[in-house]
Amino acid sequence: MKRTRLPGWLGLFLLFLAASLNVQAQTWTVTGSMGAQRAFFTATVLNNGQVLAAGGRNRLQYGLPSAILYNPGTGTFAATGNLNTGRANFTATLLNNGQVLIVGGDEYVFMASGTQHICLASAEIYNPSTRTFTSTGSMHTQHCAYLAPGFTATLLQNGKVLIAGGSNPNGFVPAAELYDPSTGTFSVTGTLNTPRIYHSAALLPNGQVLIAGGGNATSSLASAELYNPSTGTFAPTGSMNTTRELFTATLLSTGEVLAAAGENTNAIAPFLTSAELYNPATGKWSPTGSLNTGRYNHTATLLSNGQVLIVGGGAHLASTELYNPSRGKFSNAANLNTGRTDHSTVLLTNGDALTMGGYDGSGGNIGYLSSAELFP
Repeated sequence: MKRTRLPGWLGLFLLFLAASLNVQAQTWTVTGSMGAQRAFFTATVLNNGQVLAAGGRNRLQYGLPSAILYNPGTGTFAATGNLNTGRANFTATLLNNGQVLIVGGDEYVFMASGTQHICLASAEIYNPSTRTFTSTGSMHTQHCAYLAPGFTATLLQNGKVLIAGGSNPNGFVPAAELYDPSTGTFSVTGTLNTPRIYHSAALLPNGQVLIAGGGNATSSLASAELYNPSTGTFAPTGSMNTTRELFTATLLSTGEVLAAAGENTNAIAPFLTSAELYNPATGKWSPTGSLNTGRYNHTATLLSNGQVLIVGGGAHLASTELYNPSRGKFSNAANLNTGRTDHSTVLLTNGDALTMGGYDGSGGNIGYLSSAELFP
């Protein structure tokens, strides 16, 4: 049989067409509504596959006490126990025992003399078995922020949780703390070399924690440091090529860390499209592909296929992108049905990504979202 060979240009065209059709096929589909509008909240995938969405704020209330559970099997949300303290801009960490540690954040209390902003040191535990929150030990220092969780919480290999960075009414917080689930208490550990807010934290394969970027009172930062659980100290490591805050840091299957987009308050065009990779073996950063859209306060989720899904952010963007580590490039993915920022995205146990809540910039109560969507 005579074999027909396609011209090179035609083969490339067909490959491009196939890739385009694949992106179009991977659409976002609307799933159940959260019921209550919320932004600046946390979302945690529990060991039973359900998703705990807790706290946050909306137009009417800052520091929501309510929490809900998303059931992937039914595609619906249902109420669960309330937080002991309504809060926004806090962290939520799944512990090795399956419970969730809720830490810090802020709330507003309405008093006769006016509205009072409270920066929180308190913490609480969510128990999926009883669906209730109970108070646990408080931090030694308040940790809060206004635009996002300004501090980070990282589950260490020894089961403890490292709380680092952020701010409180006294200024930036240099000291870090450890939460011990076995005692329910916090203890002070090493001090950051550079106090910072809106930075990133990533647990490396060697058990150390990479703290990178963020900002301080004067500018965005490029510096990075490593926390060593064995010594309880922070040590400088290679600086990023670009100063950035409100960005995402994702540990890839290669062991490298992808720092994507963010805001650079030092630049004329502050919303970044650049991305870079941290190599733990060398302690250095190297540029990788650029995003198609500049964004900050977005989400980045490592998918089952090793790619990273970038969602929303910035000026309430509907656009999403996929980072392919093997190619070192970003490509446009399907748009959200609703543009959003200050939202949450998690990877479900079935491999789908769930994005929910946030703010769409339309103002008023309708600006805060209760909708949720699934990809692909």
